[in-house]
Amino acid sequence: MENVLRPVIVVGGSVVLTLLIGWSVDRLLRRAADRHSETSLWGLLRRGRVPFQLVLFAALLRGSYDQAKLLVDHRIGIGRTLTLILIGAAAWLVVGIATAVVETSYNRYAHAHRDPARIRRVRTQVTLIQRVVTAVVGVVAAAAMLLTFPAMRAAGASLLASAGILGIVAGVAAQSTLSNLFAGLQIAFGDMVRLGDTVVVDGEWGTVEEITLTFLTVRTWDERRITMPVSYFTSKPFENWSRGTPQMTGIVFLHLDHSAPVEAMRGKLRDILRECPAWDGRDYGLAVTDSTPNTMQVRALVTAKDADDIWTVRVTVREQMIRWLAEQHPYALPRVNTAEAVPLPGQGPRAGRPEPDAVAARPHARHTHEPPRTGPGRG
Repeated sequence: MENVLRPVIVVGGSVVLTLLIGWSVDRLLRRAADRHSETSLWGLLRRGRVPFQLVLFAALLRGSYDQAKLLVDHRIGIGRTLTLILIGAAAWLVVGIATAVVETSYNRYAHAHRDPARIRRVRTQVTLIQRVVTAVVGVVAAAAMLLTFPAMRAAGASLLASAGILGIVAGVAAQSTLSNLFAGLQIAFGDMVRLGDTVVVDGEWGTVEEITLTFLTVRTWDERRITMPVSYFTSKPFENWSRGTPQMTGIVFLHLDHSAPVEAMRGKLRDILRECPAWDGRDYGLAVTDSTPNTMQVRALVTAKDADDIWTVRVTVREQMIRWLAEQHPYALPRVNTAEAVPLPGQGPRAGRPEPDAVAARPHARHTHEPPRTGPGRG
C-alpha cells in the first residue's frame, strides 16, 4: 500500500501545490492590474502563468521524485528530463518577464511623449533589445541543457582547450553574420533608421516595416517587401524622408507653351490646395524654372505633413492643373509648331527662290535632250 500511496502523494502533491500557487499568483496579478490600470505591466505578467506553473511543477517534482520511489531503474533519465524541462520553462519565463517589462516601458514612453520620430527610435531600440535578450537567454538555456549530459561536459572541455583556433575559424566563417549583427546594434542606437521611417533604397520608395539584428524589411508603396542586410544601411547612402520631422516639400513640374498664363496658374494652384485635405497649409508657390525653344518648365511647390500626403498633394495638383489648362487655356499646352519660318529682315517671302517668269522662260531646261511631245501620247 505504501508503494502505491507514496508516488500518488508525491506527484499529486506537486500538481496540487503547483495549481494552488499558480492560482494565487494569478489572482494577485489580477488585483494589481485592476488597481493600477495606468500601466499594463501586471496584465502582461499574467501571460507568463503557464511557464511559471511549469517551472513550479518541474522544480517540485524534481526535488521530491527520489522520495516517490517510482521507476527506480529509470531514475537518472527521468531526473534529467525534469531538469531539461525546468531549464526550458525557466528560460521561457525569463523571456516573458523581459518582454513584459520592455513593452511596459515603451508604452509609458509613448504616452508621455508626442514626438513621432523619438517614439519610433525608442521602439526600434526596445525591439532589438528584446531580441538580444531572447537570443542570450536561449543560448544560455541551450548551454545549460547540454551541460547536464556528461558526454557534453567532456566535449565542452575539449572545445575550451582549442578556443583560440575555433575563435579564428568562427570569426572568418561568420564574418558577414557578425558584421550584420554589429550593424543592427549600430542602427538601433545610432538613430540612423527607425521603424516606420520612409526611405528610398536602390530607387525603391517604402516604409521600414521590420528591423532585426541581421536584416531589415522595407514595405514599398505597392505592398512589396524588400529584405536587405542591415549592413547596407551602414555602408551605403540612402534617403530617409522621416529623419527629424516627417514634414515634406513636394515639387510638380509642368512643361507648357511660352504663352501659358503664369499668374492665373498661381491663383488656380491656391484654389486647388485649399480644397485638398492632404495639404498642410505651410507653403506653396509657382515659378518658371527653365525654358526650351518649344516649351517652358513651370514648377509648383507644395507641402504636406508626411510622405503619404505629399504624394496625394502632388498628383492632385498635377491632375487638376492640366485639366484646367485644357479646358480654360488650351493654347498653354505644348504643341508642335508647323508654321513657316519667319524670313530675315529685308527679304521677301520668296527670298532665295526663282521668280515664276524665270521658271516659265525655260520650261524644258531640264529636258533639252528629249524630243518634243506631240499629242496626248509620245510621238
